[in-house]
Amino acid sequence: MTYGHIGHVSPQRMRFAKPLPLRSGASLADYELVYETYGQLNERRDNAVLVCHALNASHHLAGSYAGEEKSEGWWDNLIGPGKPLDTDKFFVIGINNLGSCFGSTGPMHINPATGQIYGADFPVVTVQDWVDAQALLLDQLGITQLAAVLGGSLGGMQALDWSLRYPDRMRHCIAIATAPALSAQNIAFNEVARRAIITDPDFHGGHFYAHGVVPKRGLRVARMIGHITYLSDDVMEQKFGRQMRAADLGYSTQDIEFEIESYLRYQGDKFSDYFDANTYLLITRALDYFDPAREHGGDLSRTFASARCKFLLASFTTDWRFSPARSREVVKALLDNKLDVSYAEIDAPHGHDAFLLEDPRYHGLLRAYFQRIAKEQSQGAAA
Repeated sequence: MTYGHIGHVSPQRMRFAKPLPLRSGASLADYELVYETYGQLNERRDNAVLVCHALNASHHLAGSYAGEEKSEGWWDNLIGPGKPLDTDKFFVIGINNLGSCFGSTGPMHINPATGQIYGADFPVVTVQDWVDAQALLLDQLGITQLAAVLGGSLGGMQALDWSLRYPDRMRHCIAIATAPALSAQNIAFNEVARRAIITDPDFHGGHFYAHGVVPKRGLRVARMIGHITYLSDDVMEQKFGRQMRAADLGYSTQDIEFEIESYLRYQGDKFSDYFDANTYLLITRALDYFDPAREHGGDLSRTFASARCKFLLASFTTDWRFSPARSREVVKALLDNKLDVSYAEIDAPHGHDAFLLEDPRYHGLLRAYFQRIAKEQSQGAAA
């Protein structure tokens, strides 16, 4: 089946003069959020879907930028005319989170209080801070209630937080390949990646901009560590196995011998060319901190007692970083509160990255769910 494409899109900017209070006790003044929209907001202003991005993604969900090669949105296979999240029916919004390196105010920007680049002085931000900023932007767009909030991985955490802290501003929460909090193992992976960056001699305590350098070595290693956790063992075996770069062993401890080594170095090199080191530190720490049950004595059922919307959760059997067991924890908490919840556990071989890919069962699930939302909207309009 052939679907329409969004075509060329342009990012938009919104500036906020009023300081944003942060969970850390700090505040962020005079900040900008970059965002993109797709489709049309209907007259009732009730067909908006907010899509929250994960670690190294951005507001650029779908379509491409005019004159730029390889600029296709990171969820272009899901969002567009006739696609599972159909922009002929829904008004889709992607917002770049604070602290990112893709346009919204972050460590690479000027601190208005000092006139210098923020660098390591950019305040620590949390999932809750991102959600608060998103809500403020939606206020300015005149959207008081969302048809749905959708996200995968870290984006799924934001979707869950929306359901807890803005329960009356959304009708559906769609959280894919996510968790109610990181496991100790996940925090450990994040810490090793951060230490790779921080111990890079070019890091300079986070103020490497002033020295005219970038801690690329640390970023490369951080990305290599992260990338391993996003793939399943089956996919790595299928793609690379024990394939060698050359017919004969080089007997080297430093040169590339195996194809998997070459692949990881390529991913690390590419990442270090476009991602900001301080942003990586901020976002992985936001992942670590997310734990809404902490404010309820660790009781997840009590945590979701404030939720009002309907839920769809999906996980993937080979995702060992955000395993199905973590999604089932949320499902149980939702059922304990007698909420409307659907759950799918998809037998996909791709590991955590499956939420970004075009598995027909996964996309069929999301298509059916968004058709349900569209039907509810049409029935509400007719009432």
